[in-house]
Amino acid sequence: MQDAHETYQTPLSSRYASKEMAHLFSAANRFHTWRKLWLNLAIAEKELGLPITEEAIAQMKDNLSLTPEQFEVAALEEKKRRHDVMAHVHTFGTVAPAAAGIIHLGATSCYVTDNADLIFLREGLDYLIKSLSILISRLSTFAAQYRALPTLGFTHFQPAQLTTVGKRATLWIQELLWDLRNIKRARDDLGFRGVKGTTGTQASFLTLFDGDHEKVEALDKRVTQLSGFEYAYPVTSQTYSRKIDIDVLAPLASLGATAHKLATDIRLLANLKEVEEPFESTQIGSSAMAYKRNPMRSERVCSLSRHLMVLHQNALMTAGVQWFERTLDDSANRRITLPEAFLTADIVLSTLQNISEGLVVYPKVIARRIAQELPFMATENIIMAIVKKGGDRQEAHEKIRVLSHEAAHQVKQLGLENDLIERVRADAYFDPIKGELEELLKPESFIGRAPEQVDKFLKEWVEPALKDEVIQEAIAKSGKVELSV
Repeated sequence: MQDAHETYQTPLSSRYASKEMAHLFSAANRFHTWRKLWLNLAIAEKELGLPITEEAIAQMKDNLSLTPEQFEVAALEEKKRRHDVMAHVHTFGTVAPAAAGIIHLGATSCYVTDNADLIFLREGLDYLIKSLSILISRLSTFAAQYRALPTLGFTHFQPAQLTTVGKRATLWIQELLWDLRNIKRARDDLGFRGVKGTTGTQASFLTLFDGDHEKVEALDKRVTQLSGFEYAYPVTSQTYSRKIDIDVLAPLASLGATAHKLATDIRLLANLKEVEEPFESTQIGSSAMAYKRNPMRSERVCSLSRHLMVLHQNALMTAGVQWFERTLDDSANRRITLPEAFLTADIVLSTLQNISEGLVVYPKVIARRIAQELPFMATENIIMAIVKKGGDRQEAHEKIRVLSHEAAHQVKQLGLENDLIERVRADAYFDPIKGELEELLKPESFIGRAPEQVDKFLKEWVEPALKDEVIQEAIAKSGKVELSV
């Protein structure tokens, strides 16, 4: 039995999710799915010889969707009976009277509630696979566009060797590809609870079929097939194992970690004024500071991603405290946790898509920051150039060390620009290579194979991951995401 006092409410976060995901976890779709499951059970039972009429099947088929009036009837019934499933069995019977006596025949409440949840999980994962693929496609376009634009790399958020804007984006994409792989695995692993009875022994169905074990097995297989699943879990208790919820929410939590990292990078880049998320012409960044352009979308992603990451803990704790064939302290938690995880992941992906479609890059700001740090990074190249001209490596190193400290003093103590190269030009020791300094200081010579890495990654990893026809169709049909600020 389910929690008799609980009702299914559409989560608050569904207001901001896509229409598809919000509908998936709506009350209307839930009870519509229950009715389809009852229909599938009746069809299979009739095919296997139980006395169920064609009229009963026809009436059930004609009334799979609830009208507003039926919702009211169900609400009144649930208030009276204190049992949600039985309230809906009764309500279904009022519009399919020929089937009233056989709806839910041999089943326990978890036949509809658990099987419906598995359907929702599978469809929800399908939605997320498409949304995630679209995001990867958008970011791949961005990476290709800026494959060779040098930018200052950071380790420990301290200036490091150069990379490119596009190469940095491939780091985001690679993690998203892993999330895509993990979500696909979870989706492909999902099975069906099927028809297993009150404690998973199928005793009620064995009674219905007069002890015919083969018919009971055929019933389980046929209902699973009618419900669109390739297989049913071989054994269950009253419920499907709550470890399944762990397996489904784990890749969503991992996606949350990826999204948080990606959005945090964009927030830091916004502070550096190198890359910014979209900012509308009439958007206000601060009620007090009119000049501000706060990275509101990226902050939203970080906020929601933290929520998405911790929801996995609910699934872990719920699975760990199930007693024997089942206990009821899973129900209220799962009715919140499962929809919230999918709705939150959906919002995170749509927000990231919006960001990716409007990222603004400021090459001149990037070039200025490179110019401030590059002289220090070029010291090794300068030393090597002197050595090639016949100079002494240790002597060159000492000369550069002294000049570097003098330039650092100008920057750190006096707040002036980095003048290391000017000091090198003024020192007669470096006369043999002064004609090469401009070439030695080209940012493009410090980015290694970053552009080639971007090209190879997009061709050999991203393209194959997105080649599925369903994914390609989703990408082709996808439009720009507009968000309400």
